[in-house]
Amino acid sequence: MIPLLGTYIYMFNLNQFIMEDLINIYSDTELTVSHLKNILADNGIESMIKNDFESGVSAGFVAGTPSSVDLFVFSKDAHRARPIVDKFLSELKK
Repeated sequence: MIPLLGTYIYMFNLNQFIMEDLINIYSDTELTVSHLKNILADNGIESMIKNDFESGVSAGFVAGTPSSVDLFVFSKDAHRARPIVDKFLSELKK
């Protein structure tokens, strides 16, 4: 059981390291964020959606708000993703 605990702690630290390398580039509804994620993927940029509300409901408690979903990109891709997000937002306002 102790080696398992050590593995868990190691994986937790790895997840923390990965999250520190991610930048929240946009937050909105799930539909809008999913569409933007697809646009970024079409441009070769990996991204990750974080939905605290859905995660909380699945776990049996509520965290976050139902209408706020976050989109993260790796910090190394942020300079390429920002113009794409800005263009997406300008087209969204039309």
